Amino acid sequence: MTQTVPNLPSHPRLPWLPTPDPVQSPFTGWTRGHWEATADHWLEHIRDYSSPLKASPRLPGPVTRDGERREGMETIGRSLLMAAPRIAGARGEDRLGLAAWYREALLAGTDPEGAERWPLGVTCKSPLLGVTNSIVEAANIAFSLFVGREWLWEPLTAPEKKQVAGWLRHHARLEVWGNNWQLFPAMAEGFLRSVGEDVSGCTGARNVARVESWYLGDGWYTDGPEHSIDYYNAWAIHPYLWAWYKMTGREDTPEGRRHLERLREFVGTQSLMFASDGAVLHVGRSLAYRTAVLAAMWCAEISGVNPLTPGATRRLASGVLANFTARGVGVEGPPNLGWYDEHVGSCQAYSGFGSPYLAGIGFLGLALPPEHRVWQDAEEAQPTDGPGVVQPLPDAGWTMSTDGGLVRLTNHGSDHCGLPVGGGTDPDDPHYAKFSYSTHTAPGTGAAWEDNVDGHLALLGSDGVASRRCALRATRTDGLVSGSVHIPQLYGKTLPGTAVTTVSAVDGIYELRCHLVCGPVEYSVREGGHAVAGNHPGEAGLTGDTSWVNNGDVFAAVTAVHGWEVPGTTRYTDANAMGKHSTVPSLSAQRRGEETVHVALHALTRGPAPAPAELKSAAAVVVSGTEVSVRWASGTSQTFDLRTFVPWDGQVGK
Repeated sequence: MTQTVPNLPSHPRLPWLPTPDPVQSPFTGWTRGHWEATADHWLEHIRDYSSPLKASPRLPGPVTRDGERREGMETIGRSLLMAAPRIAGARGEDRLGLAAWYREALLAGTDPEGAERWPLGVTCKSPLLGVTNSIVEAANIAFSLFVGREWLWEPLTAPEKKQVAGWLRHHARLEVWGNNWQLFPAMAEGFLRSVGEDVSGCTGARNVARVESWYLGDGWYTDGPEHSIDYYNAWAIHPYLWAWYKMTGREDTPEGRRHLERLREFVGTQSLMFASDGAVLHVGRSLAYRTAVLAAMWCAEISGVNPLTPGATRRLASGVLANFTARGVGVEGPPNLGWYDEHVGSCQAYSGFGSPYLAGIGFLGLALPPEHRVWQDAEEAQPTDGPGVVQPLPDAGWTMSTDGGLVRLTNHGSDHCGLPVGGGTDPDDPHYAKFSYSTHTAPGTGAAWEDNVDGHLALLGSDGVASRRCALRATRTDGLVSGSVHIPQLYGKTLPGTAVTTVSAVDGIYELRCHLVCGPVEYSVREGGHAVAGNHPGEAGLTGDTSWVNNGDVFAAVTAVHGWEVPGTTRYTDANAMGKHSTVPSLSAQRRGEETVHVALHALTRGPAPAPAELKSAAAVVVSGTEVSVRWASGTSQTFDLRTFVPWDGQVGK
């Protein structure tokens, strides 16, 4: 009997996709053949837009301020991440001639006198002097040469190897930003070391040690000394550490074994970030990389430390790829800048037309041979296919809830520090600073980010401008209850005499979000739920003290419990990566003192919309001063004091 996952997007039988196999893959229908066909199709787009010497393809899409030469280099460096495992796993059966094609591109790009030579990167301490992104592509190329060494590196002549090695070595010696970029020169050095090339003047071991010092726990690293937690763990930090320990022969050292254990833990927790229909939790920046989120899992599988079974691994990975493909990503042309459809508003200024091809590192599993169990075993359920699970990640300050057909993340750990860029707001911040994210909603961008309604507790001045959640001062997670303290920021400065403590308790499709707001009474407050988006406006309304939104698939609501007065909704157009039209439910209130408590019940589900009576009975809440007690309809209960739950020094904004 065929087993299927409800609501898995139906993908058309596109000419380049094999027939689904419901026996081997009862959840997705996808086999290795589907992965190979998708990789070949995406790589054919590169060749369709090739330049004469292959090093500077010009894909449709925007060009960054660094110019087309940089974008062409990025296109080759990132698409090679997909080509290398495709070549390696085929074991010489290179139907499209990818190995020879990419060798030509590499030689043209690294030729210092060539017509299509790539720009040489400069140290990040002087970014205005030239292009720095070459450092990233040097890492991508080094990783790819490592994966496909037999077919991409070994056939080169000695002078050709010297030329490519010289280009890599230049970038291996550069100083870079204090985040995941530390691994990029280390990656170039690691490959050079693995093939016996000169690595004098390189500092890879130092850079790796810096990144290892940012380890939080549960398999997760912060992306630099700031508290930025995102998918750079999955597509950069873990894969590049994994490759560096291998390339430098240190995999079996105490440090190498420690990283493999961290990799195992990471995959175990990250596996809860994918809904049963293949949707990926929408949080953090550079989300146009899409399937790159799978890279760390493939590294764990290759090294034998994957906590998932081979059948569950393929089911999870194929669900993600099938979901994006079903929604048109990479179907009619190269993957665009966006999530499903194009949405430049959720992308970064450093992203050009070739950037989305970093998705290729998520195809690393193709390096495993066809006879490997991950391709031969029947699909098995992934962790989010079963009944609802709540997984606290106390070291990251996150809690993941898998219920209602989606995954929800309660965020009391990541903030991106709220630093303004160019005198304005940081466009990355909506993907870090919200209190909650999910697999089927996205934070508002553009005008919606300026208003900052969704997923946020805002202090509002007389002009109606909303405060922002800047750097977290303290966090704590205790089972199903988590919390954080932040100093609100307005016009780029912290608000004098203010502080907000927020504590969340989760149960099924619900989150009870509680705030202790300290500050001048002149500031009113507003609480926003998830922004629900789609290609049509959907429905929204006010029922008593509840504000709700329903687009036919996702239902979100915010119900006033304590300290709130007025429910409302706000609509936007072209301000959300999930669809053209988005709507946010919210609550607002005037404050009656300099210390006020506000409690709201948030609901988010893809199941039947809860009736008003069900929302009312979901949680029995008692507020006494700053103490909150909740008894859920499920039978569980929690009690916490907003004043003491999150230990901190009590210093309000100055």
